[in-house]
Amino acid sequence: MSKTLRALIIVLLVGSCGGGGSTTAPKDLDNACSILSQRPDYYKAFRNVERKWGVPVHVQMATIYQESKFIGNARTPFRYVAGVIPMGRQSSAFGYSQALDATWDEYRLAESRRSAKRDRINDATDFMGWYMNQTRERNGVSLTDARNQYLAYHEGHTGFKNASYNRKPWLVNVASKVGSRSEMYRAQLPGCRRLR
Repeated sequence: MSKTLRALIIVLLVGSCGGGGSTTAPKDLDNACSILSQRPDYYKAFRNVERKWGVPVHVQMATIYQESKFIGNARTPFRYVAGVIPMGRQSSAFGYSQALDATWDEYRLAESRRSAKRDRINDATDFMGWYMNQTRERNGVSLTDARNQYLAYHEGHTGFKNASYNRKPWLVNVASKVGSRSEMYRAQLPGCRRLR
C-alpha cells in the first residue's frame, strides 16, 4: 500500500471518530416542523430533556438556534491582532449549546457524565436542561421564559442576578428575539405531522 493511500485512510479514520455533531444546519430554521423532520434525533433529544428537566422543546430549540444555528461543531470566531494575526477564539464555547469549557466540566462532574460531548445533540440538550434548572433554582426564572433563561445562559447566574445584561442593549435585543422565536416554534410544533 502506498504511503499516500495509507495517509488518506488514516485521515478518514480519524475524521470519522469525531463527536458526530452535524456540521451543517437544517434548512428553513424558521420552521420547527422542517427542522425536526430533517433531524428526527433532535426531537427525541428535546423530548427527553423536557421529560427529565421540564424545559419545553420550543425553549430548547430557540436557544440552540441562537447559540449555534443547530450546527453541532459551532465555535466562536477567531480574534485577530492588527486585523491579521490570529490570537485564538473569542471564547471556549463549542457545540450545539455553545457551552464554555469550565461550565461544561462542571455539568459533567455534577451529572456524572464524563463522556458527554458538546457536539452530540443528546448531551448538549441535557446540559441546557441542567443549566436552565439551575437558573430557575438560583434566580427564579421559569423554564418557559425563553427570554430571561437566555439572558442567564449568556451572562451566567451571577451576571443575571446582578442584571449585567442591562449594560448590553444588544444582548437584551437578542434575548427578546430568542423569546419571540420560542413562541414561534411553540405555535408551530402542534402542527407537525411527524410528531403526532
